[in-house]
Amino acid sequence: MVFSLPYIFGPFSRVLAPYSHFGVRKNATIQSHKIFDKLYCGDVSMLSIAKLSQSAIRADEFYEEEMVGGDFEMGRSDKEIRMDGFDFLYLMEGRGIQPDAETFALLLNQASRFRSVLDAKRIHGRILKLGFEGELSLGNKLINVYRDLGSLADAHQVFGTMRWRDGSSFSHIIAACIAEGRKVSALRYFMSMQDEGLEPDLVTLSQVLKACFGGSVGFSFVRQLHGKIIRLGFHTDLAVGNPLIDLYAKAGDVIKARMVFDELGWRDSTSWVAMISGYAQNGCSEEALFLFSQMQGSALEFFLQMQVCGLKPDPVTVASLLSACASIGDFWKGQELHAYVTKSGIESDYIVEGSLLDFYIKSGDLAAARACFDATKRTNVVLWNLMLVAYGQIGNLSDSLELFSQMQITGIDPNEYTYPSVLRTCTSLGNLDLGEQIHAQTVKSGFQFNVYVSSVLIDMYAKCGRLDIAQKMLDRLPEHDIVSWTSMISGYSQHDRFAEALNLFERMQLQGMRADNIGLSSAISACAGLQALEEGKKVHSQSVVHGYSSDLSIGNALVTFYARCGQIKEAYAAFQSVGDGDAITWNGLISGFAQSGHSEEAVQVFSRMHRAGIEASLYTFCSTISASANLADVKQGKQIHTLMIKGGHESDTEAGNVLVTLYAKCGSIEDAYREFLLIPQKNEVSWNAIITGYAQHGHGREALRLFEWMKEEGVRPNHITFVGVLSACSHVGLVSEGLGFFRSMSHEYNISPRSEHYACVVDILGRAGSFDDAQQFIEEMPIRPDAMVWRTLLSACTVRKNLELGQVAAQHLLELEPQDSATYVLLSNIHAALRKWDARDQIRQMMKDRRIKKEPGQSWIEVNNIVHAFFVGDRLHPLCEKIYEFLEDLTNRTLAIGYVPDHQSLLHDLELQQKDPTAYVHSEKLAISFGVMSSPPGIPLRIIKNLRVCNDCHTFMKYVSKVVSRAIIVRDANRFHHFDNGTCSCGDYW
Repeated sequence: MVFSLPYIFGPFSRVLAPYSHFGVRKNATIQSHKIFDKLYCGDVSMLSIAKLSQSAIRADEFYEEEMVGGDFEMGRSDKEIRMDGFDFLYLMEGRGIQPDAETFALLLNQASRFRSVLDAKRIHGRILKLGFEGELSLGNKLINVYRDLGSLADAHQVFGTMRWRDGSSFSHIIAACIAEGRKVSALRYFMSMQDEGLEPDLVTLSQVLKACFGGSVGFSFVRQLHGKIIRLGFHTDLAVGNPLIDLYAKAGDVIKARMVFDELGWRDSTSWVAMISGYAQNGCSEEALFLFSQMQGSALEFFLQMQVCGLKPDPVTVASLLSACASIGDFWKGQELHAYVTKSGIESDYIVEGSLLDFYIKSGDLAAARACFDATKRTNVVLWNLMLVAYGQIGNLSDSLELFSQMQITGIDPNEYTYPSVLRTCTSLGNLDLGEQIHAQTVKSGFQFNVYVSSVLIDMYAKCGRLDIAQKMLDRLPEHDIVSWTSMISGYSQHDRFAEALNLFERMQLQGMRADNIGLSSAISACAGLQALEEGKKVHSQSVVHGYSSDLSIGNALVTFYARCGQIKEAYAAFQSVGDGDAITWNGLISGFAQSGHSEEAVQVFSRMHRAGIEASLYTFCSTISASANLADVKQGKQIHTLMIKGGHESDTEAGNVLVTLYAKCGSIEDAYREFLLIPQKNEVSWNAIITGYAQHGHGREALRLFEWMKEEGVRPNHITFVGVLSACSHVGLVSEGLGFFRSMSHEYNISPRSEHYACVVDILGRAGSFDDAQQFIEEMPIRPDAMVWRTLLSACTVRKNLELGQVAAQHLLELEPQDSATYVLLSNIHAALRKWDARDQIRQMMKDRRIKKEPGQSWIEVNNIVHAFFVGDRLHPLCEKIYEFLEDLTNRTLAIGYVPDHQSLLHDLELQQKDPTAYVHSEKLAISFGVMSSPPGIPLRIIKNLRVCNDCHTFMKYVSKVVSRAIIVRDANRFHHFDNGTCSCGDYW
């Protein structure tokens, strides 16, 4: 039955009449509040009041019998109850009974109960109309109701218009900000509260602590807040203690977190979980497990207290502890936790399932992990993803794919984390074909533009060498993240496309992306590859500004960068800054020095590493052996070879390859060939090393025989192979064969010749004296001839004394490299060979005017494990007098069997008369004399020369090998010469 307001006004007035007639308005209002309470609770309706009009009982009897203990209609709708409250308010006002603050508070309670913002605003309007806006309790009530109803803007408006505020006002508005996620605003209100001299209560402090999560405030503020909590005596309360534990733990201050934990008057499960999780997350896994033992060990007081309170580790606690067990490798404790999980009946909890699976995976027990996985209902995609990651970590592609297929058959849809797990496995195994199939599935599933999936796809294509596809994917992404940029930059760096890596790094920064440690280290690696010192220093500065000074990956990249750029001091400084570092740090220093020409430093660093007890990897051995090869230090190389065998790397293809290069560069081509035969799985690098080795030793036909063998084995030659093949043809004068191999590059193997290949052909033609063909070949080159091509032609002109063409080559060289001394020296030698002394002197004067210094000739020989260096006319050696005496005797012995000195071709007769003849003795003659006089008879002599051996020294060494009956092996700037019994392996063609 619905009553209109006029109809029910009569009954209502009779109910309140006794109070009205006696003028007890206040008493009537009090009785009205009691009726409002009943209406709010849904215990009375206007129908009950209407019935009252038909009976002749007093108002106080009505209240006692009907309002308090009566039997009223139930089951009314929310709308009816809400309307009863407003109708009652209107009837009160109609009878002249003024509602007060408590009346409106009761009505606001009703609006909050029925989730009606409209009702709250209607009541708010009545409050303003009747002048209650200055009532503090109503202001606080309005803020609280608006917050509960989600009308936060209205809550802020009420707070802003309040004339007076107390602690509750601030507490309510701070709670409203937290509900809205406006943590900074909550903290500002808290600051204002302090400015007004109001002390926060426990509720306010707990709300403010919530605002401190997520990095919205500096941690110094948290410490200050903690101090206030202690001062106010709330530090033993869970409401502030639990969030404080969590905040300190997340900030890495587990000591402070434990202090808060210990000061709590009582601990609930949240306290234990927060503390244990904090230990686990901060690497204090043993402490976490110890705390767990306190929590669940029956012998300890903590667990007894928890048992009394009915507390036990929940799934979140167990997950943290399992993570701690995995991090410290405590497999048995993890199994105990597994048993606890089973006993507690929480093994089916999805958090526990994932944590158990993750524990066994990280512990390396894949069988147990699979058993855990099979025991689940397998409806959670996270569990499938974890197993896919596990198979990927061990490179088990077949099981990974089988599981991926089962997942789809079961009806579990892959998500954005599923595809990356499988794609990473494809990447690690280099299976691009399968990766492309998975890529197609991501497109069908609609994940092709997912940033996470796309980043992994970019990484796969980049690492597999398909940089073009990776770049297209990056360009097409509607939204870029730092991972996608970094994957592309790393891909360019890993494939030696350093310029593209740096360009992309700059482009990323221009788009406002801040590089992370991986992006910065990749950019530094690119600078190392380009030996771009200034650019690398800039990136180094960026890494410091961005707070990565102590990052190990960047530190390792800097070590390699400065070493590759030949900055020895800076490289050691970067090495020291890394601290203990790791094997990668040592490898970066060794390989960097080896590649920048500081091979002695590289070998010394390896010795330090060995003495420090750091285990060398295959990469370490290969880098150090390469350094020994550059030094032609065969003894050092053999020692490292022995260490590599002890390390179990003798069967590795990479080890065999570097050993072939070592022995070839040290003049032991036979040992190089032996190591080549021992390589179990020969790749193109193996074949290139042995072919190039034979070519450098002048065994051109053997090099070509190996090239044919390579093709028979099905190994496809690359551009490096053809450098070795063409060099072999050049060293033995195989002109037609060389030209045929050059043409086959593009016709048969689709290899575009590079500058070094064109230089080899020019060398083939020039050494054969076919200068017209060489000049025509250069003119018809599809690429612009660089300094290497012109220098090769000039060198051939010097040997053949072709002044006209030599001047043409020299002119081009001076335009390209005006500061290169070799051009002036070669041109000067042509004039000297033709006895054009004035022209020679003009060139020398030009060098002086341009302040260009000639690289002095220098030779090295090792005797009794000591390397001795000699310069032209050297008199610094402590045995120089004996050396020159022995050289004179040796020269006389060679003259006796037919040696004719040829130094007259480079010096004017007048010059020879004016100076001591010993001033012009070349360094290799001094090295040979010292070696013969200082070493036992029959021991081969190994000499390194930094320049090309001249005609006179070449002839001299042939005769010396005969008179002393020794093999003499000389490595000059171009090739090896094996002198034995009066002949040279080059056949006087070099």
